[in-house]
Amino acid sequence: MSDPNSLTTELRLVRGCMTDDAESLQSFVQRFRDSVYRLSFKILRHHEDAEDVVQETFVRAFRSLHHWDQTRPLRPWILTIAANRCRTALARRSRSAVVTSQDLAGSAPEKVSEATRQQTAELAEEVQLQLGQLKPHLRECFLLFYQEQLSCAEIAERLNRPEGTIKTWLHRGRQQLAAGLQRRGH
Repeated sequence: MSDPNSLTTELRLVRGCMTDDAESLQSFVQRFRDSVYRLSFKILRHHEDAEDVVQETFVRAFRSLHHWDQTRPLRPWILTIAANRCRTALARRSRSAVVTSQDLAGSAPEKVSEATRQQTAELAEEVQLQLGQLKPHLRECFLLFYQEQLSCAEIAERLNRPEGTIKTWLHRGRQQLAAGLQRRGH
C-alpha cells in the first residue's frame, strides 16, 4: 500500500508540472531521473542511449501527466514509460542492425574499407542463414517487422493473428536469431 503523504506530495508536484511551474518541473526530474537512468542503462547497456531515453521519458511523462492515475504512485508509472521507450530504442537498434547484401551494394565504396565490407557481407550472410533456420511463421513475422517495417498491428492484420501472438513471435524470432549468431561466433 502506498504512503498517503507521498501520494499527496506527488499530486502537488504533478499539479505544478501541469501549470508549467519551473520549480515543480525541476523537482519532478530530480525526483525520478536516477531511477529512470538506472533502468534505461540496465536495459540498453549504453550510456548515450540511456540518456536519450531519460529525455524521451520525461518529455512523454510531461505530455501525459493528465493520464496518470492519481491514486497510484508516480514512480511505477514513469518507469513503465521508460521501459517502453527502451523497447522502442531496442527495436530501432535492431532494425538498423539487420544488414542485407542490398544494403552493402548501396554503400559508398570510398567510405567503406574492403575489410569492413567483407565483415559486413559475412555478417549479412550469417544473418540470412540464421533467418533460414527460423520456423516459417517466425521468419515471416521477423521480415515483415524489420524489412517491411510494418507495425505489430499491421502484421497481425496481415497474418490474421492476435497482436499479442505477433509480439511473441517477434520475441522468439529475435531470441533464436541472436542465439544462432552467438553459437556461430557472431
